[in-house]
Amino acid sequence: MMNLMKYLKMNPKILLNAPSASLIKQLVAMLYDSLLIASVLFLATAILLPFNEGNAISGPAYTLYLVLIIFIFYSWFWNKSGQTLGMKVWKIKIINDFGLNPTWAVSFLRLFFAVISILFFGLGYLWRLFRPYTWHDHFSQTRIIDISKVQKKQPESQSE
Repeated sequence: MMNLMKYLKMNPKILLNAPSASLIKQLVAMLYDSLLIASVLFLATAILLPFNEGNAISGPAYTLYLVLIIFIFYSWFWNKSGQTLGMKVWKIKIINDFGLNPTWAVSFLRLFFAVISILFFGLGYLWRLFRPYTWHDHFSQTRIIDISKVQKKQPESQSE
């Protein structure tokens, strides 16, 4: 599997032909990631407690802080490998229109539109039932692919 991942990383054109990941796989990967994000947010809150004399923290600045942590979490994983831990388990990957990992700016844009999608009662996610992309995929020019369906082709130069 590791050789396949290295091969796919070196050949973004192969990823462009990969099928889109199903909505179910995307939602289950999000569920996995939500467990990890919850622990990251607990840690982020614990870091702030000494500065608030151990009292409960609330307010718009705290909410913005937590949202920023979530955006950094996703953007770091997507920029580094195109996959969060939940996406790795379900063998799905985010790519841009060139078959590469999204940049930090594209990741933040995608997350912004994902929040808007959720605010519209999840319609952007339900859109995936009728199209091969969600609203946030469309607006950020990214897509989630199913890398379990990608076949490794033998390079032609290695023929004997």
